[in-house]
Amino acid sequence: MASCHPCGFWPSDWSADAAAAASRDFAELQAGHGGLFWIEYDPAQARCTLWRWRAGAATCLTPPGFSLRSRVYEYGGGAFCLTGQGVAFVNEADQQVYLQDLAEDAYGTPLMLSARAECRYGDLQFDRRSHAILAVEEQGVEHRLVSLALADGARRIVAEGADFYASPALSPEGGRLAWIEWSRPAQPWTSTRLQCAERMADGQWGDGRCLAGADGEQSLQQPRFAADGRLYCLSDRHGGWQPWCEQQERLVPYPLAEERHGEGQGGFDCAPAPWQLGTISYLPLAAGGLLLTHMVDGFASLFEHAADGSERQLAGEYSRCRQLAMDDPYVFCIADSPERTPAVLAIERASGDVRILAGGERPLPANQVSHPQPLRFATGEGETAHAFFYPPRNAGCRGRPGERPPLVVFTHGGPTSACYPVFDPRIQFWTQRGFAVVDVNYRGSSGFGRAYRQRLHEQWGVVDVEDVCQAARALAARGLIDPARVFVRGSSAGGFTALCALAASDLFRGGASLYGVSDPLALRRVTHKFEGDYLDWLIGDPQRVPQRFRERAPLHNADRIDAPVIFFQGGQDTVVPPEQTEAMVAALRWRGVAVEYRRYPQERHGFREARNQADALEREWRFYQRLL
Repeated sequence: MASCHPCGFWPSDWSADAAAAASRDFAELQAGHGGLFWIEYDPAQARCTLWRWRAGAATCLTPPGFSLRSRVYEYGGGAFCLTGQGVAFVNEADQQVYLQDLAEDAYGTPLMLSARAECRYGDLQFDRRSHAILAVEEQGVEHRLVSLALADGARRIVAEGADFYASPALSPEGGRLAWIEWSRPAQPWTSTRLQCAERMADGQWGDGRCLAGADGEQSLQQPRFAADGRLYCLSDRHGGWQPWCEQQERLVPYPLAEERHGEGQGGFDCAPAPWQLGTISYLPLAAGGLLLTHMVDGFASLFEHAADGSERQLAGEYSRCRQLAMDDPYVFCIADSPERTPAVLAIERASGDVRILAGGERPLPANQVSHPQPLRFATGEGETAHAFFYPPRNAGCRGRPGERPPLVVFTHGGPTSACYPVFDPRIQFWTQRGFAVVDVNYRGSSGFGRAYRQRLHEQWGVVDVEDVCQAARALAARGLIDPARVFVRGSSAGGFTALCALAASDLFRGGASLYGVSDPLALRRVTHKFEGDYLDWLIGDPQRVPQRFRERAPLHNADRIDAPVIFFQGGQDTVVPPEQTEAMVAALRWRGVAVEYRRYPQERHGFREARNQADALEREWRFYQRLL
C-alpha cells in the first residue's frame, strides 16, 4: 500500500545517479559493410564511441583514447562516414579526421588524415568516385567545403565564399554534389540556399548553382539524391519543413497525404531545427516513395510514403523517431518512447516487425513511469502554445489528502529547439518525488511549422516567458498543481527564459539556471560565429534598439528577482562563458537573494560526465525542498 508523504519529499530508489546513467544516447546511423553503424554516447565514460551491429551482435570499434564528436559550429554533427575499406571519423580531442580500417576481426589503429591543427571538421561524406572524404571545414571564422584524399590527405577546396556550409550530398554515380549554404545574418532555420555543382572532366567540382533559396524567403535542409539521380530537399516555403523534389531543374512539393494530418501541410515539420550537422530525417525510396518523420503536436512519428500516395506508419509505439538509415531488408532509426530509453531499431521492411538492436531498456516498471500528456493552452492574443504535462508518479507514495503537487516548469534550450514526449530520466526523477512537471514548447519552438518557429523574432524574453507562465496558470486552473509552489528551470537559452520568468512574475517559488544566458549584449560580443547574429534576430539590432537588450537581460533585472535561484555552470563553456553566470550570481547575492552556485571546471556547454549530471540534479532537488 502506498504511504503518505508530502509532495516533493516522496522517497524513491530512482536516484540522481540512476537518472544520469539512463541518459545514454545514440546518433548518426549508417548502413554498410554488411551491418549498421552508430555513435553511442556513454555518460559514465563521457565519450562517444562507434558501434557496429552485424550478424546479430553489436561491437564497439573505437579504441581507448578516442571519442567521436565534431565541434564545428560548436554543436557538431556528422562525425563519421563509411569508406570503401572502413570508416572515417572526427576525433573529439583534436577535431581531426581519422581513418580506421575494419578488416575482418582486425580493427586497425586509427590514422590521422587531415593533420590541420587549426581546423575542425564535420558532416563527413565519402566520395567513392574520387576516393576522398568531403567535409565541412572550420578554420577560425572561415568555413568551406573541402575534399580530403584518402591516399595522402591532400586537401582541395570544393566551395567557399558563403559564411556557412552543411549537408554535402553526392548523386549515386558521383557526378553531382548538392549542399546547403547560408550567409550572415541569416540562421539555418530562417533562410538558406540549396546549391548544386557538376563534376568536371578533370574530377574537380564546377561552380555551385543555386537551385532554391536565392530569394531568402525559405529555410532548406537535408538535400538527398534518390537512386535514379533525382534531388530531394526539405523546404519550409509552404509552412513547414517538408520534402520537395527536383523536376525540370526546379523544386516542386512532394505530394503528401495532408488530409490525414488534420492541420494540413503547414501544420507540421518533417525535421527538427538544424542545430547539428548530419541529421537524416527522411530518405528517398525506390519508385518515388519516401521514408520520413512527421512532427505533429510534438510527436515525431515515422511513415513510409509510396509514390501512389498511400502511407503506413512504422514503429507506432515510439513517440519520436530520428536519424534514419536503410538497406534492402531493413529500415533503421533511433527511436524514443515514453517508457524506454533511446533505442536503435531495425524495422523489417516487408512485415513492419521491430527489433531493438541497442538501448531500449525500461529503467522503471510501467506503474512507476509518469507518461507525457499533451497540453495545449491559450496564450498571447488568441494564440495557442504546446507542452507536455507529467503528473507525479510513484507506486509506493501518495500525497497528503487534498494536497496538490508542486510544479517544475522545464524550458528547453535553443531556443529554436523543442521538447518531445519521451522517457526523460530527469523528469522521472522529479515525478518520482511527488513533483509535477510541464515541459513547454513555447512559441518559437521547432516542429510546429515556420510561423510558430518565427514567433520568437525580436520577441525572445517576451513570448517564451509568457508561455512558460501561462502553462503553469493553465495547470493551476485545472486543479492539477499547487500554484503557490511552482519552480522554473532551464539550460542555456532555457536558462535565459527561466531567469526572465523569475524577473517578470511572482508566480515562481524558485528556479534553476544551467549555463543560462543572463546578459545577451555581453554574450553577443563574445559568442561564436554560428550564433553571431542570432541575438539580433531574437531581440533586435542593438544599434537600433539598444534599450531592448537591457530590458530583456536578467542581469539588468536582478532587482526584480526575489525568488531563490540555483546556478550551474561549466568551466570550459565557450557558448555561455562562466563570467555570464558569475555576474548574475553576484548581482543577486548583493541584493540578498538566496543563491547557490556550482561550477564544474572540466565541463563545457552541456554537462557530459555522469557524476556531474547527477550532482546537479541532486543539488537542484535539495534546493527546491528547502523552499517547500
